[in-house]
Amino acid sequence: MSGDQPGVQDRRTSPHGRRRLSLDIERVLDVSARQAIRAEFRYDPALPLTVSVELVAEGGPRVLWRIGRDLLRQGLYAMSGLGDVQMWPSSLEEGATARLQLASGDMAALFELPVPPLAAWLEHTYSLVPAGQELAGVDWDVTTADLLHGPATPE
Repeated sequence: MSGDQPGVQDRRTSPHGRRRLSLDIERVLDVSARQAIRAEFRYDPALPLTVSVELVAEGGPRVLWRIGRDLLRQGLYAMSGLGDVQMWPSSLEEGATARLQLASGDMAALFELPVPPLAAWLEHTYSLVPAGQELAGVDWDVTTADLLHGPATPE
């Protein structure tokens, strides 16, 4: 994960440990046609279960997806996800890529992502909030009350 790698930028966005990773990825249109896409991965420790991914094609709209952090990590090395978001490795070689498929309704898009910078960045997010600790700070009494009765109003 280095600014020295082409198409990869890693930058701290705040002193609170929020991290971003910008990658140049490719949308796979067919066997021989691909479209360059800029992907901005964001992780917020206050929302520890998900990673936000903003996809931007030159001249096109910005699209934001929220994807499970564990799904992304597992998808680098094995098939992961069901339904609208699926990810799997395309090769187990050094410098390998992974495929990310995003679907909505009757439309789907397939992307190819570089594994090394994404894996290193994801590992950093697990140093911020370790696996299994994502819900450690939840006050379950308040959360349950909010679900049953709606959020309490300040007096």
